[in-house]
Amino acid sequence: MVVLSQMQHLVIIKKIKMKNFKLLVFLLLSLIKGYSQKIDEYKTAEIKPEIKVIAKAQTNAVLLRWAVTRGDVWRKLNQYGYTIERYTLTQDNKTLSNPEKVILVQNLKPDPLNNWEKIVETNDNGAIMAQSLYGETFSVEGLNKIEQIVSISEENEQRFTYALFAADRDFEVAQKAGLGYIDNTVKSNEKYVYRIISNVPENEMVIPYGGVFIGLSDYETLPKPIDLTVHFENNKSILSWDFKSLASTYGSYFIERSLDKKKFERIVNKPYTSMNLETSNTIFYIDSIANNINYSYRIQGIDLFGETGPYSEIISGKGKDELKVVPHLTIKEFPEDNTAKLTWEFPVENEKEISGFEINRSDDDETYTTIIKNISPKNRSVEVRKLSPSNYFTISAIGKKGSKTTSQSMLVQPVDSIPPAKPLELKGIIDSTGVVKLNWLKNKEKDLLGYRIYRAYNAEEEYSQLTVSPYENNSYQDAVVVENLNSKVYYKIMAVDLHYNMSVFSDVLIIEKPDVIPPTSPVFKNYEVNDGKVYLEWANSSSTDAEKLLLYRKENNETDWMLILEDIKKTENHTDSKVVEGNQYSYKMVAKDRHALQSAPSPILNVIVPKASVLPAVKGLYAQVNLSEKNIKLTWSYEQKEADSFEIYRAEENQPLQLKKTQSVSIKFFVDENCTINTTYKYAVRPLFKDGRMGKMSFYTAKF
Repeated sequence: MVVLSQMQHLVIIKKIKMKNFKLLVFLLLSLIKGYSQKIDEYKTAEIKPEIKVIAKAQTNAVLLRWAVTRGDVWRKLNQYGYTIERYTLTQDNKTLSNPEKVILVQNLKPDPLNNWEKIVETNDNGAIMAQSLYGETFSVEGLNKIEQIVSISEENEQRFTYALFAADRDFEVAQKAGLGYIDNTVKSNEKYVYRIISNVPENEMVIPYGGVFIGLSDYETLPKPIDLTVHFENNKSILSWDFKSLASTYGSYFIERSLDKKKFERIVNKPYTSMNLETSNTIFYIDSIANNINYSYRIQGIDLFGETGPYSEIISGKGKDELKVVPHLTIKEFPEDNTAKLTWEFPVENEKEISGFEINRSDDDETYTTIIKNISPKNRSVEVRKLSPSNYFTISAIGKKGSKTTSQSMLVQPVDSIPPAKPLELKGIIDSTGVVKLNWLKNKEKDLLGYRIYRAYNAEEEYSQLTVSPYENNSYQDAVVVENLNSKVYYKIMAVDLHYNMSVFSDVLIIEKPDVIPPTSPVFKNYEVNDGKVYLEWANSSSTDAEKLLLYRKENNETDWMLILEDIKKTENHTDSKVVEGNQYSYKMVAKDRHALQSAPSPILNVIVPKASVLPAVKGLYAQVNLSEKNIKLTWSYEQKEADSFEIYRAEENQPLQLKKTQSVSIKFFVDENCTINTTYKYAVRPLFKDGRMGKMSFYTAKF
């Protein structure tokens, strides 16, 4: 490492001990997006090694400025240097098919140590750059706030930081440090691409070149600084202007002051800049002045190439003697309704300094309006009429030279026993998740504090208060459980004013909760099978909102259920006559409420309809008496295919019938050979079936 001589080192250290030193937060070339870097960002490995370039066209030259993104990259390039190439891309607004390449500088490095001694003696920025490049150590005295500003402790990073800072402040220093170049060989009818190329061997570090496209036709005049304002106070003026809007053009400013608007002098020895861009777009400067003297101010921007722009507008004004004595409100009285008497204190010996007093009023202790002016300096009380329910008052003493002092506020509230009006048009809706949204018309009382909101789940129960303190808005969101057994929820509200007078309750709002609970199931109580019909009896759903009963039937092994009854009369029995003997039937019921929710099915009832009905009798039963053969022959007909046999019964006179014979269904006659003369016989024939059923009996009486 090159070490400065003792004398050179002392010179540099002396130059670095600068009072009122302002560190530039956005360190270099802030007009290039991403060019400004926070110091802690330089410490991260995520920042790629890059060369960033900007250029400025003058009338006969192009100025180039560049910088790198990391301290280690800067040190490598200081060692190996840069190559500057220029490519002529256009001539007379025509693009060249073969751009002309010129190497402007082959190996540009910072000037050697001996070339810095002269500039160190006269230029603080040169001293900083020389110390950054060649100083044995880098210790800046008198700057105990540096760590708070840049958050960096490593010496190498400090060197890099201050080198960029010094280059930003002085284009001549940037050139000597190998960070700037002037191309005087340009032509007005041409445009160029400049490349700043790293000479660092790629096996040590790969650093992509940086480039910029520019020509003399891109020359632009510098803009005027904007939004300069000056606020004049007691023995000081506070200057402020928009720094951020022109931050890409100006990095610092000269501030000038005049007593006659003609001869201006700079009131800062060095360019003034902002350290606060992240939190404010505005830059401030405070100047100490004498009161009652007219001062004029203007500012002038300095770009990163050291050129100054036009002056801002001139702002003039005077500092004012400040009134130091403050009045104090002490007593409030209420001589009449809606009227207050305010009393204050103010030293008698200071009355000659003021022109009078003013009373100021506010509703919220924030925005005040003067309601009484030109109160005599000797007065110490005043009456204020037409009070609002709540009033904040202050009193101001008006100085003869324009300044004023204002007391602390006093809250004044007249006696109020009138409650707010009854809240109106309470409305609400509830969704399926139980979220309730209430709203109502807002009361018009100026002293309204808020509302108290109450809820109940039954009309007869006591309401509970939902709001701990008065609720300010005229809408409210509540949440209820929709799965419980209460089908409705009840709300009412009251209004409360600042004196805690309470209105009567609003009308009760009844909100029906969304029905998510199905009704209870109906249950079969009894059944009978008689005469080929099924008689069903049940108990209906116990849910109060159940409106319908649906009765379903399924025959034998069918899979689909058939709706056979939709009852809305709340009956509890049904006769199913559309059944077939010998089949099995299944029955189930569900209840449905008014929201179309269905209960779980009742337990299934299975019923077998036996084949028990009496089948038809035989037809054409006839008895033929044959005296010669001494018998009686019965004949008949029968067409029931499922018949299996016939039973033949006989009785004499009034004797009971007795089974005489059972015969095949294929034989449809019977010969009774045991007959007695002069005897009356009664016959009966009954068909029998394979499934055990019987037909009706047919009767015939014959006398032998």
